[in-house]
Amino acid sequence: MACQSLTKLSGGIRIIDRWYRTALNYSDPGAGEITMFARNAQPNKKGNAEAGAGLPYFLYLQGGPGFECGPPENHPLTNFLFDKGFQVLYLDQRGTGMSTPISPRMLEGSGGKKRSVEEQAEYVKLFRADNIVRDCEAVRHALLGRKEREEDRKWGVIGQSFGGFCAVTYLSFYPEGLREVFTTGGMPPLVNNPDEVYQALWKKVKLRNQVYYKKYPLDVERVRGILKHLEKEDVRVPNGGRLTPRRFLGLGLAFGGHGGIDGVHHLVQRAHTDIKVLGHLSYKVLQSIQGNQSFDGNPLYALAHEPIYCQHHSASWSASRTMPDDQEFNLAQSLVKKDQPIYFSGEMIFPWMFEDYAELSRLNSVAKILAKDAEWPSLYCENTLAENKVPVYAATYMEDMYVDYAHARRTAGKIRGAKEFVTNTLMHNAVRARSEVVMGELWRLRCGEVD
Repeated sequence: MACQSLTKLSGGIRIIDRWYRTALNYSDPGAGEITMFARNAQPNKKGNAEAGAGLPYFLYLQGGPGFECGPPENHPLTNFLFDKGFQVLYLDQRGTGMSTPISPRMLEGSGGKKRSVEEQAEYVKLFRADNIVRDCEAVRHALLGRKEREEDRKWGVIGQSFGGFCAVTYLSFYPEGLREVFTTGGMPPLVNNPDEVYQALWKKVKLRNQVYYKKYPLDVERVRGILKHLEKEDVRVPNGGRLTPRRFLGLGLAFGGHGGIDGVHHLVQRAHTDIKVLGHLSYKVLQSIQGNQSFDGNPLYALAHEPIYCQHHSASWSASRTMPDDQEFNLAQSLVKKDQPIYFSGEMIFPWMFEDYAELSRLNSVAKILAKDAEWPSLYCENTLAENKVPVYAATYMEDMYVDYAHARRTAGKIRGAKEFVTNTLMHNAVRARSEVVMGELWRLRCGEVD
């Protein structure tokens, strides 16, 4: 089932590429297989690479949905876990990175076999947390299944954001494979559709907009000027997608991370200067905007985002339906009101995105089918969570703009024995931006340290 090749051995890290074949549809073995890819990072201190191979594992589940893992040497978790005596497996979840990545061309089919729009939607439905966790179990059995001791056949899981959602699905259905679980900004809301989630998250997006304009008050008029320019001109980003006013406001997705507000301000300032000096947006600014909007390169992020909350209910474009009626979120009204801030949107998926984004526009019909679909299986078992025996440690961020704080705390309270680190000083991307802080606090919970 698996093959591996040594890709790097230098300094304090050894990285092994691991490839696996797993079922596309675990309910229908005849539906074929997909490729799973993971990078196994092992400590190579003092040149003793073999010693690292015997260490217990942590599996890292990336946020998303629809995002691959980056190189282990670039993630601060790697050395943190090395120092604690572990090796790490960075798994590209199905449909991402090198794990049979989803793209419009791939979904359409190849080799003379073309998929209908309905078949493409059915294919995408297989790429949620339930099957991601089944993949994890297949990989665990291949990697650790021959160990003599039962405890050695288990691994720990660290789930960031959507990766934490997957970890709770893992706890619900395959707890026997888990030694311990950490989530960072990743306690999922136990809901059946996204409406209640977005009603809460829109309020957080509003607050982050207020923080943005308080920090950069001159951007009130700068943003207005940029949006008026985009309203008059047919502006295209380098890959041909349309840079409409609504798409520009989508840059607010970054507001929820450390440094995100400053990053958006930098783009606003650059775009404002371009229009003032050149009369148009430069290629550099257009390139930067496209680079900060990852939907074309990670289309599963848009296709599966609302369905990750669905259990036997449809999503029905929840973010669009639950948008507050504040004038600041109403682009048409706000543009004619001088001195009124125009609010950016957050981590929301809208129907128009499948028109404005070049690659997503090829998936417009697929997205419409998925939005209406109500046949989504269960992702969690609350009875199992209530009887949980796996140690669970959760970092919960009060200011989180992506994962609602109240829902996260409610879920943690339903997982027997779960311990939380709750803070209002860290943002959603703290596992990268403030790794020593968040992981240090979680590790103290793990060790039972008390004051």
